[in-house]
Amino acid sequence: MQNLSMKHRCIIGFTLFSMFFGAGNLIFPPLLGAQAGRDTLIAMAGLGLTAVLLPILSVMAVARHDGLTNLVGSIHPVLAVLFAVFVHLMIGPCVAIPRTASTSFEMAVAPFLHNSDQTLFLIRCVYSFVFFTAAIMIALKPTHLKDLLGKIMTPVLLVLIAVTFFGVLVKLPALFAAPNAYYAGHPIRSGFITGYQTMDILAAYNFGTVISMNIGSFGITDKKAVASETIRAGIMAGVMLIIVYGATSYIGAVCSVDFPGAQNGAEILTWAVKACYGIYGQLIIGAIFFIACFNVCVGLLCCCATFFHELLPKISYVAWLIIFAVSSFVISSAGLNFILTMSLPVLQIMCPVAILITVYGLIRKP
Repeated sequence: MQNLSMKHRCIIGFTLFSMFFGAGNLIFPPLLGAQAGRDTLIAMAGLGLTAVLLPILSVMAVARHDGLTNLVGSIHPVLAVLFAVFVHLMIGPCVAIPRTASTSFEMAVAPFLHNSDQTLFLIRCVYSFVFFTAAIMIALKPTHLKDLLGKIMTPVLLVLIAVTFFGVLVKLPALFAAPNAYYAGHPIRSGFITGYQTMDILAAYNFGTVISMNIGSFGITDKKAVASETIRAGIMAGVMLIIVYGATSYIGAVCSVDFPGAQNGAEILTWAVKACYGIYGQLIIGAIFFIACFNVCVGLLCCCATFFHELLPKISYVAWLIIFAVSSFVISSAGLNFILTMSLPVLQIMCPVAILITVYGLIRKP
């Protein structure tokens, strides 16, 4: 059976991690830490289930059955189409892709502006247009994602996160507040629900397709070998996610005393980095959010365009890229808080269904 070299295996693992690690993965662990305080470690166990373990198991389930359609189609062919379409819309133009542009703007651009709301809205629109145009250009060649995301963007991202974490570890006292009402008494359950909002359990169903294409570009053609390498990449990405979630939730917990009442994790990370690095802190945090959000945006555009092109082949892959970029551009103009508020009720319905499908895919023989 064919196998990747260790170097190529690491590149594929970095690529998959970069596709997972986006806006939600940066926002929610620090907020969990700030709200859970002394119960952060326990709450992280709950978040780890829905934001790390289940997504990686979903990658494995899809890899074993050679695609989401085959997996869900073994239950019922109509359910396969409906579920796949709904998942792609949620991780695509309805929530996840617009969230990448909104979050990166809020963190990488807005802090440097001091304009009226109307002017800020216009600047956001220009930024989103440029952001999605650049993402389309990269997504035109999905088999090349490993070259940009795996070899360049992800290593830079991990270095910047490490710089942030060690700055907080050294400069801020390790004092933790009591958990707030949401986490007090039920930290694991609350962390479990918080993990839904990363949307990784839904995204995992689709990233396997693009990862398989990138594995194939290294000359791996045997289906079992591709599935095996996809699973290895999933495990590697899961380990990296656990490490980064632990670091960012610790940052939030440290800030729970000095920065209470934060509305989202972006505010917490900004405050922490500024406290450690002064005026240069905003540059660091802006770069982190931009790289993470851009990586995920490109990955999601590739996944969604590939799926809908296969579903409706009369519309080209490039046309689907443009359709999803334009619709995401429109929704992103509403701002980050609107997108977060809108998505949670839907995710609380979709994610339990996704969990059941993952368990079914792991138990059922291909």
